[in-house]
Amino acid sequence: MKTDTESRAAQSPDAKDQSRKTRKTRIGMLVFPLVTSLDILGPFEVLARAPDCQAELVWKSREPVRGDTGLVLTPDRSFDDAPQYDVIVVPGGPGQTPLMEDDEVIGFLRRQAAGAELVTSVCTGSLLLAAAGLLDGRKATCHWLSIDQLALFGVEALPDRVVVDGDRITGGGVTSGLDFAFTVLARLRGEGPAKALQLMLEYDPAPPFQSGHPRVAAPELVEQVRASARDMLERRREVSARVARSRGA
Repeated sequence: MKTDTESRAAQSPDAKDQSRKTRKTRIGMLVFPLVTSLDILGPFEVLARAPDCQAELVWKSREPVRGDTGLVLTPDRSFDDAPQYDVIVVPGGPGQTPLMEDDEVIGFLRRQAAGAELVTSVCTGSLLLAAAGLLDGRKATCHWLSIDQLALFGVEALPDRVVVDGDRITGGGVTSGLDFAFTVLARLRGEGPAKALQLMLEYDPAPPFQSGHPRVAAPELVEQVRASARDMLERRREVSARVARSRGA
């Protein structure tokens, strides 16, 4: 039987910190039906290779889920058997919109955030974090088509590739997930390992066209893309506004 002193020591912050140092950093990466696959696969490729890190895909069950372009992903963990993660990563995609009103998902994110070292997102995953109340009073970014919706939740939106606000790290749209992942890796392990892995993966972006963001794309192209996404954006805004009202944001 443990003495009172031993029990208190086992539960002390120092003991918990030491426990974390003796195991791999656990990174839980949410997936769901109609996720934008690159939102999660880019960061997974980086973080799964990070020194002393273990990256896992997590969803309500371990049944395979189909992304918005048809790629099938198989979760490693269900919500019920997931450990407390040190880092939680939330991607976006069309399937993110209904999750803002999904109590099971919101509850899981809130529980994980309470014990995580970093709470993070890519693309419209930041709207899901905002819906869970996990970006209150924070700075964050999102896909350019939906970044204005962060204001509905009282979040200060910044149109940057990656935004770091304390223990919250958010990435912009889709391909920003790579910049995001190296930022997270540098936070966890320092710039040296992040730079080395960037070199190994030959991440040396040189886009063939200067049209990857409204700040550089032709105005007529921006309007064309915005028009093509109008129906989806209206549905997302309707849900964002309803959730924000229900939270009193």
